[in-house]
Amino acid sequence: MKLPGKINLLVLILIFPIVLCAEEQNVRPGINQYYMDPDFERWQSIFESEGREVYDRRIAILNTLNLKAGHSIADIGAGTGLFSLLFSNAVGPNGKVYAVDISQEFVKNIQRRARENNLDNLIGVVNDQKNTKLAKDSIDIAFICDTYHHFEYPQSTMQSIHQALRPGGQVIIIDFRKQAGFSSSWVMGHVRANKETVIKEIEAQGFKFIEDKKILHSNYYLRFKK
Repeated sequence: MKLPGKINLLVLILIFPIVLCAEEQNVRPGINQYYMDPDFERWQSIFESEGREVYDRRIAILNTLNLKAGHSIADIGAGTGLFSLLFSNAVGPNGKVYAVDISQEFVKNIQRRARENNLDNLIGVVNDQKNTKLAKDSIDIAFICDTYHHFEYPQSTMQSIHQALRPGGQVIIIDFRKQAGFSSSWVMGHVRANKETVIKEIEAQGFKFIEDKKILHSNYYLRFKK
């Protein structure tokens, strides 16, 4: 028996959707494998050492954020907690700092360091490669330092950050300059995208680029607004 035309059309729509949502592809498979079971003290000696630009300039970077008492900030890719602990002091007891990292070992040790320093406003969050695990409208600032190039799924991760930010919230991205003739061979091989590409990728996820701050040399400093 031949089905009426409208029913045939309905069946086709149900079986063969007109719009298919493509799954985001992993842009840097395996780049984070070293952080799955890390030696915390070893990485602390690397991340928090003289000669690393963001460590040497940590107070200058902190001052650019204009953190106020009561602010909520997420340190995305918190590592060993260098900035998370600074933020915790800056926002005061009524503020919140979310130390977000894919490494449970890193998060555990950041929380330990916070307890040792009587910082009760720091919350550890173990995220995954696509989701920060932050609640909707929970933060004023997302801080991403030398971590964006480690995002295996940058679109999904930035969408997660977008929903976590309150209206008018900001994203700070600090990452290595990738520029032929300027950057080291390590940066050229390790870092996926240059500054211009990063700006385009972030804007495509619902952010407005508002500043390229000239306070670093081997890294760039970008500010975006939701």
